[in-house]
Amino acid sequence: MADGNTPANTGGVARDQLRSIVERIERLEEEKAALANDIKEVYAEAKGNGFDTKTLRQVIRMRKQDKAERQEQEAILELYMSALGMI
Repeated sequence: MADGNTPANTGGVARDQLRSIVERIERLEEEKAALANDIKEVYAEAKGNGFDTKTLRQVIRMRKQDKAERQEQEAILELYMSALGMI
């Protein structure tokens, strides 16, 4: 620019839009870290109340699956365990 100011669109990148996106991502990363800490505290509370956190994590993972997917994974696990003489 002739007046010495840096153009808002430098090298094909809209600076203000890029800054906004980066700031939003940073804010979301902070929120994600806070949520991860909250989850960690809930697991610690569960452990303090005598619950097995490993099993709780497995239950949470399984609840995210639909019934058919869960049944398929359980069948494969049973097959593998049987093949290894574990059941």
